[in-house]
Parts: sequence; C-alpha cells; structure tokens
Amino acid sequence: MTASEQGGVPAQRWVLQLCHGYDGPFLDCARQYAVLFKGTPYKVCTVYLTGAPSAEVERGSASDEVIFLDYSSAQVRGLKLAAIRDFRRIAASRDFSLCIAHRFKPIYVALLGGNLPVVAVHHAFGVYSRLGRRLFVNRFRHRLLLLGVSNAVRDEIRRDLSGWPPERIETLYNRIDVEAVQAEQVSREAAREHLGLPQDAWVVGNVGRLHPDKDQATLIRGFAQALPQLPDGSLLVIMGSGRLDAQLKALAAELGVSDAVRFLGQVASARRYFKAFDVFALTSDHEPFGMVLLEAMAAGVPVICTDCGGGREVIAGVGQVFPLGDADGLARELLQAPSRDAVSKAMQARLQEHFSDQAAAAHFQALSATLGGAWRQ
Repeated sequence: MTASEQGGVPAQRWVLQLCHGYDGPFLDCARQYAVLFKGTPYKVCTVYLTGAPSAEVERGSASDEVIFLDYSSAQVRGLKLAAIRDFRRIAASRDFSLCIAHRFKPIYVALLGGNLPVVAVHHAFGVYSRLGRRLFVNRFRHRLLLLGVSNAVRDEIRRDLSGWPPERIETLYNRIDVEAVQAEQVSREAAREHLGLPQDAWVVGNVGRLHPDKDQATLIRGFAQALPQLPDGSLLVIMGSGRLDAQLKALAAELGVSDAVRFLGQVASARRYFKAFDVFALTSDHEPFGMVLLEAMAAGVPVICTDCGGGREVIAGVGQVFPLGDADGLARELLQAPSRDAVSKAMQARLQEHFSDQAAAAHFQALSATLGGAWRQ
C-alpha cells in the first residue's frame, strides 16, 4: 500500500509552508501562498519558526493548520539543528507533497530536514552573493524551484546562479486580495480626519521606515523644490518611524518646509488611510518589490517611484518613475502628477491582471510543471 492510499481511499494531500516569522509583511506573504491552494484538493499547514502563538496570526495565515515553533531569533542562527529536527517531525506527520519556504533560513531548514520538493521564495536582493549559500543550494538543485518576488530579484539570482537553467529561477509577484484591501480602506474624508489632515489640502503620501534604504531625504528635497508650484497648502505626509527621524526633520527645517511636512510616526493599519493622499511617492533604493505601491493603487491614488528595483515593474504603464536620488526628477513628476480619475481605472485593471490572488494562482499552476507536477491534481 502506498503512502497516499489507505484501504483504497486517497489520503488527504498537504502543502507545508515554512516561514521565518510573521512580523511586518510576512504574515500576508504566508496568506498569499496559502490561498494559491484554495479550491484544490490540497490543505496547507503553515509553520512559523519564530513568534509566539497568536490567534490573530492563525486567522491571517489563511491555512488549514498553523504551527508556532516559537524559537527566538538567536535560536535559529548557526546550524539550526533543533529547527531541522522539528521540521523533520512535522514533515513525517502526514502526506505532504511539497514545501514552500520563505527566505533563506527556512529554505536551509527545509532542505536539510526532509526530501520534499521545495519552492524557495526570495523577498530580498543579495541572497546568493555569498559563496557558501551558492554552494549549498547547488547541492539541492534537483528539488528546488527558486522564485523571486519581482523580475529584478529573479534576474539577480540568475546572475548569481549562472549555471542553473533559467526555468528553475522564476518570478511570482507579491500580490494582494484586491477586494479585501479595498473594503478595508476608508473614504478620503474619513482618512484625513483620522490622520489629522485638512480636507482641502493637496497631499503627497509616503509610508516606510525612516531608514537610508527608503531615501526620504530625496523625497523631502524633491517636495521642497516643487512646493512653490504646487497648490497652496500642499503637504508631504510621511508615515513610519526609524533612526533617521531627527535627521529628516532637521532637513525639512533646513529647507524651510517644516510646516508643510507632517511626520505621523507609526500608523496602525496604515493602508486603510491611503485615500487621504492625492499622490503616493516611493523613493526607495532598490526596493525588491514595493507592496505599498499595490495598496496605493488599490486606493486609486496616482503613484511615483524610483526607476530601480521591483517598483517600476509594479507601476509599469500606470505610474511615473524618476532616477534614484534625483530630487529634481521627483519634483518634475510631482508637478506632472495626474488626477485620480485619469489613472484609477487603468490601475485597477493592472492589479487584477498581474497582482491579484487569482492572477498568482494561474501563474503558479503554470510554474508547477517545473517540479514535475508534484502538487498538481
């Protein structure tokens, strides 16, 4: 009798999803991959290496079962032997067809902890810049499919792993549940009231850590340069916190625009309030993807971002780009920003076609042939 049959009745088939943790965007990443199997014969078990048990995380994982191993970050450094033993135990507990692993530590654990085919999802640049990691994944290439969250991430992996067949290193974009996100977003008026913004101001929005990677310094410089030609009372609103808070506030003061720049700090469920903005601007240095762009598009807000990383792929054909670090270029784009009505319809179409759960499920089914159909019907 095979492992998949008991008394002639097919056993339930499962997908094992392994995540480092559920902080920041990674809870939604787990959800994104769990819903790929909605309406299929497969159930999904999601395992978090770090993070305490949480009923809210269980609900947000969109999985049939959620397991919290509750390791600390320190405990999953080094060889990760305990995590590998736990993974081996879980993998042997039922009829799993494959493992989806997010980020390198879970990829490492999944490959050493069992023999399942592994779909390895890469959310950042530079993963295989280290020789040791390249040697490690080469050892397991026969059962690996590598996914980048954007073509920019995919192309870097292909360069670093130049001996791999390109079809083993593909792109599966991050995405959102478009209808759910839009249902969560409040009206322009309610959003501005919640954020303490005037109803009649023209508002440029930005959301992200106050960190050099996000380059809000260029954002402030570009806004200051454009401000004299923007509508009276225009504001730049920055949601987020970080180590550059004092430095960025000092820059706004130095440029004479402190009264026009609002630092709101960390705003809970920030995407609920994106309709407060007339334009959304992302100035990041080589953003691997840019989920906030999808959330701004869902709100119908015109988007501007740097012409690098994955962001330009997200807004291709529906948004504006400018060179990284180019305050003059950003100022020009702010002055040429279209109205919501001019771009909203095209943005909604692009979301549904490329960045919805439905679009991802169709693309994932096409990619499944790469691993010999191990998780297909």
